[in-house]
Amino acid sequence: MATTAWRALGKCRVLMNAATATATATKPAAKPAAAATPGAVTPPAQLKGILKPMPVSPIFKDFIGGAPEISRAHATKKIWEYIKLHKLQNPSNRREVVCDQKLKTLFNGKETVGIMEIAGLLSQHFVKTR
Repeated sequence: MATTAWRALGKCRVLMNAATATATATKPAAKPAAAATPGAVTPPAQLKGILKPMPVSPIFKDFIGGAPEISRAHATKKIWEYIKLHKLQNPSNRREVVCDQKLKTLFNGKETVGIMEIAGLLSQHFVKTR
């Protein structure tokens, strides 16, 4: 029985190799890339959602180092860098952050914040532009 299965699989390999060889032989040539003119500038991709830089509140602006705009993803990353640098995660419950004075100003004076609350608490610092 094992030899029968081997014969069937062996034939499949032969057929697949033949099909692959003909597919690569009949493949149309790739189109040449359009020659870019030296002075042409392509427009940057439009960032959307959490990657789009948005204006921030003065309190958060001081926290991130004076930048007038930042994306939500980058803001969360900055918060986590600060938490890790100052070792503010609760050692007994790693899902909780113990706020120092700087974080208390951002998080409405809360002593502790759950990691899932951080994005929600940061949303108040993004100024609506509409």
